[in-house]
Amino acid sequence: MRLRRKPWIDEAIKEYSDFLYLELPVENKGKWKEQFAESEHPLCVELGTGKGRFISQMAAAHPEWNFVGFERQIGVIYYAGKKVAELDPPVNNVRLVLGDISHIEELFTPGEVDRFFINFCDPWPKARHAKRRLTSKEFLKRYEGILAQHGKVEFKTDNTELFDFSLEQIEEAEGWELLAHTFDLHHNEEMNKGNIMTEYEAKFSAKGQPINKLIATRK
Repeated sequence: MRLRRKPWIDEAIKEYSDFLYLELPVENKGKWKEQFAESEHPLCVELGTGKGRFISQMAAAHPEWNFVGFERQIGVIYYAGKKVAELDPPVNNVRLVLGDISHIEELFTPGEVDRFFINFCDPWPKARHAKRRLTSKEFLKRYEGILAQHGKVEFKTDNTELFDFSLEQIEEAEGWELLAHTFDLHHNEEMNKGNIMTEYEAKFSAKGQPINKLIATRK
């Protein structure tokens, strides 16, 4: 759902300019790790930050990782920036980007990304839109081109049809291996260990909606 654009957002979001890019920073290609103080840390990318609960809490919980989050709606990423800025103690291992990731391979060089997080993405339910799903073979090929060797993709969704599709795509895609999956994350002790919920996940799991999760790796 696209939020109505608030007239004050354009000015207010500038408050987070130290770590939030309002345009796709193509100049960072091959230099993403240099944007962080601890440049030797693994680079994790979240595709679709929503309002930032996941990436902000992950950054706080894992100072040993660096995070880049992408979101295409300015009225949403503003709140992600706000959550990151309000962390106490503050963190310096997050960068947020306003922009579309349909050509993610143009923003990173081969081997630059260590892990992708995809949380509750658009299911694109119509068959003719299958290639737009972020777990399609088309996108897996893009991730493969920029993931480090043995890099991982972690995917969560409440949409069982999308999850089944994702499992099939990973099985059919060359160069990928499914490491683990569950159709009920919050009742899977091993896979739920250290799980950080998105806003959407917290809302629907509270209503008893099972959450699906998979972890796949580039062979």
